[in-house]
Amino acid sequence: MPADASDRLIAAARRRHQQTLARARTVLRQFETTGESVTYAKVAAAAKVSRAWLYSQPEIRAAVDRLRDINNRSTRVAIPTRQRTSESSLVRRLETAHRRNQELTRQVAELREQLAVAHGALRDSCAGRAIDAGSQATVRQSVTRS
Repeated sequence: MPADASDRLIAAARRRHQQTLARARTVLRQFETTGESVTYAKVAAAAKVSRAWLYSQPEIRAAVDRLRDINNRSTRVAIPTRQRTSESSLVRRLETAHRRNQELTRQVAELREQLAVAHGALRDSCAGRAIDAGSQATVRQSVTRS
């Protein structure tokens, strides 16, 4: 066979390989976008390649395995990869919730104290005791804050 014919065959095989890789990558991006469960059979069918070819391509195989792990991890509604919450975002949300919890705990303690003062004033007034001016001011403040 002449050298120029083999060069053309090699070039055609390389083009065909690159086109096949491009199809497989496109299918993987679609699966990643939709969050649909991923299997080698689904990828092979969608990309119109054999499963054996998928297994023989290290880059494609790694991408399929990664998507299988991510998309198949949850049996609930599949969430597309780009819509999933990052770890740093979750940490920030947890820190914010913790700060809010501390703030609410302080508010509850303050309200309990105000309630105790108001109950004491009410008990004193029901018992017929006179409430001194300082206690009346404290009761008014606690009632107006609530």
